[in-house]
Amino acid sequence: MNSPRPSAPHPHSDGSQPWLHQQGRTIQEFGTVKQFPVALSMETRLYSCQRLNKVLADTRILHDLYKKYHWLMRGATFYQLHLLLDKHAGEQLELIDTLAERVQTLGGVAVGDPRHVAEITTVPRPPDGVEEVPAMLSRLLEAHETILADCHDAATRAQDLGDDGTNDLLVSDVVRTNELQAWFVAEHLVDTPLVHV
Repeated sequence: MNSPRPSAPHPHSDGSQPWLHQQGRTIQEFGTVKQFPVALSMETRLYSCQRLNKVLADTRILHDLYKKYHWLMRGATFYQLHLLLDKHAGEQLELIDTLAERVQTLGGVAVGDPRHVAEITTVPRPPDGVEEVPAMLSRLLEAHETILADCHDAATRAQDLGDDGTNDLLVSDVVRTNELQAWFVAEHLVDTPLVHV
């Protein structure tokens, strides 16, 4: 006696079947803040989120430049710079997460999509190909300086508005990391021989 052939399950009858191609409405627009009990006014949080998202966008670009130049590095100092640039990229990646989480903590929306990042950043776009090593390192230094100038101004404004958390993040994390990295990169552009003969 043959047992009846089981029928194919309906795709939505099995609780483990994902419901694909979901679409929904936007529940919070970019550039807005929702009400959060963090003892800061909506205006302060809105301002801080706008400034943080600018730093976040520039930091995302700097991270990607570090990764690109890590891959494209050439010449006698290849190994040292290959490792250094990857280390710096990892440190920038940590800053990216910290900045994005601060925006969310303030009730905002962190910039995420790389195409949106490209609209916000002021770090100039490099050529798609390979530049000479000094030019690549100079681009990194210029990006650091862009971020540092923005952070100094944003940190001061955040302090004036009583946003101690944003001020602390910008000064203690972003500024100090970028200053240290800029020092390490800049020293590779000093033309000093190891010995004099």
